[in-house]
Amino acid sequence: MKDKIILAVSAHEDDLEFGCSGTISKWIKEGAIAYYLILTDGSRGSNIEGTKSRDLAKIRASEEQNAAKVLGVKEVFFGHFKDGELKDNDEVREKIVRIIRTIKPDIVITMDPKILYNAEFGYINHPDHIEAGKATMFSVFPYSRNLMSYPELLKEGLEPHKVKELYLVSFDRDGLNTFIDINDTLELKIEALKQHKSQYDNFENLKSHIMMMSEMVGRESRKYKYAEAFIKIQIRD
Repeated sequence: MKDKIILAVSAHEDDLEFGCSGTISKWIKEGAIAYYLILTDGSRGSNIEGTKSRDLAKIRASEEQNAAKVLGVKEVFFGHFKDGELKDNDEVREKIVRIIRTIKPDIVITMDPKILYNAEFGYINHPDHIEAGKATMFSVFPYSRNLMSYPELLKEGLEPHKVKELYLVSFDRDGLNTFIDINDTLELKIEALKQHKSQYDNFENLKSHIMMMSEMVGRESRKYKYAEAFIKIQIRD
């Protein structure tokens, strides 16, 4: 992974810590340069009465910056789209394409947009996750590489860029084809999640859950003690 450029795109400030921060920190340790793009402002991610959306957005952005620092992420970009209202539309894709053409990543990571629910784990996916995954996938192909897409970016000197690989974070067994060993970076993943203080009441419970899920994925891999799982798409030229 030496000198590879990684862009991880998600809807909310803690999505990447949950989904792929063990992998990202592993790749950074191997010499990659990683960036985050958080599409929404996180302004609705709390059930604490009396919390103002504007204040929560600032808190969550600060928490993400702290988490990124723990992992060694070079820079965090924010889309500032309204939390809970994200759509796979032209405005959102233009933002993603802009960042792709600016930093020119070899690999893009985002959420698997086809996951609606997982009955086994009692999980219903957040609509923002689905829309973020769709918008990112379509920004990678075709829009970021298409000369005729977003001509205003060309005027700014942002030339088309071809992403080589797309990794989809998936919580479903269907289609998984890549497992990453995070045994040496699980503690960093946990420490990064610890920065999102607005999102948990009992961190020890969250830590136990993360370790359990990482161990379960490790068993699925049949190779590793702790792992993260992806659908990896090698994109044709």
